[in-house]
Amino acid sequence: MAGTTDRSQGRVSHQAVAPMTGSPASRRGHPRLTVGMEEEFVLIDPRTGRARPTAEQVLRRIPGPLATQVVPELTRFQIETNTPVRTDLRRLAADLLELRTVTSAAAASVGAGLAACGTCLAGVAGMPPLTSSPRYLHMYQHFRALLHGQAACGCHVHIGIADREEAIQVSNHVRPWLPLLLALTVNSPIADGMDTGYASWRAILWARWPSAGPPPLFSSAEHYEALVDSLYATGAILDRAMVYWLVRPSDHLPTLEFRTADTCATVEEAIMLAALIRALASTALADVRRGVAAPQVHQTPLCAAYWRAARDGMEGDCVDLLSGRRMPTWHLVRQLLAKVCHSLEDSGDLALVTAVLHRLRCGGSGAARQRAAYNRRRRLADVADLLLRQTLAIPNFPDRPYVPRG
Repeated sequence: MAGTTDRSQGRVSHQAVAPMTGSPASRRGHPRLTVGMEEEFVLIDPRTGRARPTAEQVLRRIPGPLATQVVPELTRFQIETNTPVRTDLRRLAADLLELRTVTSAAAASVGAGLAACGTCLAGVAGMPPLTSSPRYLHMYQHFRALLHGQAACGCHVHIGIADREEAIQVSNHVRPWLPLLLALTVNSPIADGMDTGYASWRAILWARWPSAGPPPLFSSAEHYEALVDSLYATGAILDRAMVYWLVRPSDHLPTLEFRTADTCATVEEAIMLAALIRALASTALADVRRGVAAPQVHQTPLCAAYWRAARDGMEGDCVDLLSGRRMPTWHLVRQLLAKVCHSLEDSGDLALVTAVLHRLRCGGSGAARQRAAYNRRRRLADVADLLLRQTLAIPNFPDRPYVPRG
């Protein structure tokens, strides 16, 4: 639940990713943008997959300078990590793996496992144990049962766009692609000890919040601010950190934050997501600077497409919001790659992205892999074992793009 970390305790969840700015444009006019990432994890019993409310003990065991990059979350069985700012995504991958490894070791020292997934497998029904802070108590008093079953963990990608007006216009341009970004990262099919029937149950949990979901089209930065003020005036948010739109300009960093994805099962998949988001934002920013108008996608079909992505993920269908047609998700992936290919080439990330996408298509999404592990013996322990192994899997990035045969 990034953006909700209690600052009254002197912990600022995003301090490790500030400041961020874009660097000069590439030879094709695509700006080279910086990236920072937040990953949220569930602490589980390694033998059963049930939630373990041990975050405070884990945080006390994070060593040295990394202690500032691992912070508490809404509940006592969640924890969040924040990376430094990077332009080289392979260095960012090393940051993610280091944070996962160190935090996992700290969790193991108190008998817990660090699981990279969008929801907890079991043990989170009803009101969760909240992290001790006045802010979270206020949230409970105001929103009450909205917090029941709240164990949603996401992967948030910050893209360095310092100009707020440009950030708002980039948000407008990327809206049609938000459902696909979810479909590529679905990793939460199991919750409360059962298969929910959704590839991303986290996305469904988040849809309950009045400030969540795809952002509207904004006419300007002033329009954005007016809508945020209206959310506050109605009590739909208690502060600006509770603006939970899937894309939002950060309130305290010069970034545009993408909040579409489940916590990715592996570092490879998290970096693939970051690369695609940066390429999409870079392509959109180049269009904004050339005066290209954003697609006029209405809110209702956009929300419906996001629901479809949460249900089906990579293994089903999605909606091309620019044509209105439903199609297999992988067909739309090809369209996205065609759109952002030049930006991926300029940043040197094309090989990385195509290779990881190929492995995902062959091996299945995080959600599909969880279901396969569960269906073998109908045991949550098997899924827990899979999640813990994937969390620490070492990425393997190629130097050349994968080229499909035929």
